[in-house]
Amino acid sequence: MLETPAPRGKVYLIGAGPGDPGLITLRGVECLRRADVILYDYLVNARILEHARSNAELICLGKHGRTRIWSQVEINQALVRLAGEGKVVARLKGGDPAVFARGAEEIETLVEADIRFEVVPGITTALAAGSYAGIPITHREHASAVALVTGHEDPDKVDSAINYKALAAFPGTLVFYMGITTARIWTKELMDAGKAADTPVAIIRRCSLPDQQRVSCTLGEVVETLESRSIRPPTIIVVGEVAKLADSFAWFDKRPLFGQRVLVTRPRFQATKLCSLLEELGAETIVQPAIEISPPTEWKSVDDAMGSLAGFDWLVFSSGNGVRYFIERLLAIGLDLRTLGTTKLAAIGPGTADELARYHLKCDLQPSEFRAESLAAELTPIAKGKRFLLARASRGREVLAEAIVAAGGEVTQVVVYNSIDTEAADTEIAAELAAGKIQWVTVTSSAIARSLVAMFGNDLIKTRLASISPITSATLRECGFEPNVEATEYTMAGVVKAIERVV
Repeated sequence: MLETPAPRGKVYLIGAGPGDPGLITLRGVECLRRADVILYDYLVNARILEHARSNAELICLGKHGRTRIWSQVEINQALVRLAGEGKVVARLKGGDPAVFARGAEEIETLVEADIRFEVVPGITTALAAGSYAGIPITHREHASAVALVTGHEDPDKVDSAINYKALAAFPGTLVFYMGITTARIWTKELMDAGKAADTPVAIIRRCSLPDQQRVSCTLGEVVETLESRSIRPPTIIVVGEVAKLADSFAWFDKRPLFGQRVLVTRPRFQATKLCSLLEELGAETIVQPAIEISPPTEWKSVDDAMGSLAGFDWLVFSSGNGVRYFIERLLAIGLDLRTLGTTKLAAIGPGTADELARYHLKCDLQPSEFRAESLAAELTPIAKGKRFLLARASRGREVLAEAIVAAGGEVTQVVVYNSIDTEAADTEIAAELAAGKIQWVTVTSSAIARSLVAMFGNDLIKTRLASISPITSATLRECGFEPNVEATEYTMAGVVKAIERVV
């Protein structure tokens, strides 16, 4: 009887880049999606993990001040053990696996254990600094070469392998990694070897992230600058003439919302668009859903309405959620878009119309002002003798239905999704809001407004509230809170523009 060969696993050593989750490579994302297990460094942006499979095991290798950091020996052993069990393992490392990331030690372990592996490069911080901090690390006039230097050598070494005399005479840019705690040593060594104390230096912390810091000084001022400003890792330090170009070439920290932390309160699966709009302008976004969206408790009334769609003159949607749940249910019960026949479609605003367009449907009516009153004003002149099907949430105002009935129309309402308040906020987010560390909170519906007040109470006075519409603003005022800005266009883009106007 032939023995079944043991399953063979594989390890991907993947560079996650310097911090911005958008900087991971396409190959890196592909490999993450294949992984059964992901071992990641605490400096890796958590949003990169969203590329993982839903059933992948995620293992953080420790975080300074919170959990014990794994030793390199433990990491090596875990890679061999997990791959030996036939699993596909992603070892996710900040920056590039081959640049001061101890990737070589992990590769050596995998080679010795005869484990298959692949190295997926990432953007290392020295290169990112050129783009994100306005420092071209090479320059035709100032730097024809670049040296990447560790500020933290292996503590078991008897002698340093760094030739400071050669570095002091190096005809280009020096970039020091992990050089905070040893700055007093390497700056002195460089100056003792002849490097001028007035050589320009840029200290860059959390490169490519929304709270990136850049501090300019000279080589002789590095230690005093680090200590006086209490600058902590993750940081790199660029030494050379190119460092003085940062003020002229910087763009990242000049975006209009740079330095603003914004709490996005839409349901998580809907938060991406608003987050992207804010981040494009430099804001840091934090997602804390105030409401949760789910299928209705029963589908019978919806299914019955779908079975008699031909009898309705108008199908009216007051949200993108309504469109999505209605159409997906239509398809789930074996029908298709032909069922809509000659029924006309109305959408409350562009977001709802866009959701219809995703299903190749074009709305016949959309008001110029994106609220129920405006939709009612458009429909009531043609309502008499017509039948309307309103696909709605489990809660909401009755303005539209009442106006159509008053105008002589016949209305059938079906609940196509449930909207419920989030029970409690994330404790860390609540603490940051209470401490005044969040500059803005987006309020994009009346339901969200009420839920936010229930979750955060008077801590909302420690931030600024951005309302999507007069209706939402009125709800906030009913709850005792005055919105700081109100969108003039009642869309996600309108909320962002309202914030941008006053920052």
